[in-house]
Amino acid sequence: MKHGSGFDTPEVTFENTHHAPQDWRDRSALRFVKFLRIFADYFFTGRYGHRAVVLETVAAVPGMVGGLLQHLKAIRHIRDDQGWIKELIEEADNERMHLMTFIHIAQPSRGERWMIMVTQFIFYNFYFFLYLFFPRIAHRVVGYLEEEAVVSYTQYLEQIDAGTVENVPAPQIAKDYWNLPDNARLREVVIVIRADEAAHRDTNHDFANKIADGTHV
Repeated sequence: MKHGSGFDTPEVTFENTHHAPQDWRDRSALRFVKFLRIFADYFFTGRYGHRAVVLETVAAVPGMVGGLLQHLKAIRHIRDDQGWIKELIEEADNERMHLMTFIHIAQPSRGERWMIMVTQFIFYNFYFFLYLFFPRIAHRVVGYLEEEAVVSYTQYLEQIDAGTVENVPAPQIAKDYWNLPDNARLREVVIVIRADEAAHRDTNHDFANKIADGTHV
């Protein structure tokens, strides 16, 4: 994924798509993600900036875990990785930049920082073993997580447009990373991040499909 090209319009085109579950693996992944959504909605109702801080901490884990395990697998089997390692590591770094951006916007409390550490510890270990033994399900989980992220950022954008959330100036770190104009505000940041999440959604569903049909083993 390339960044820094700038945008000529205030909107970034994306599609709000959903991968229909094909079997028990997909259904299990979807149910797990919907279960996680319950907790996110409970703790962060209407607090989209703080929600983003905690959830982006989790979102930065899968790409790094997947990239590591794909790296080891490629070495172990002495074969090409088909570009998966680079894609997954870039995804992890992109999610990290989402987090760095929202830390400037939301200013997480000490309690939320503790929640970040605990959540990351639990999710990292869970996802590591999930990817180790069930990589297809792991990628499908991320695909569905990103679907939910697109929904959340769309709701965030609606709140900004409605005036419920203040459209504050974009942090400098976001303007530098996405090459946004000097007068960019939160609205533009949410739009580009939503586009990133949609791209990660499509990539992980595609990876899961390739594992399912045997084109990547």
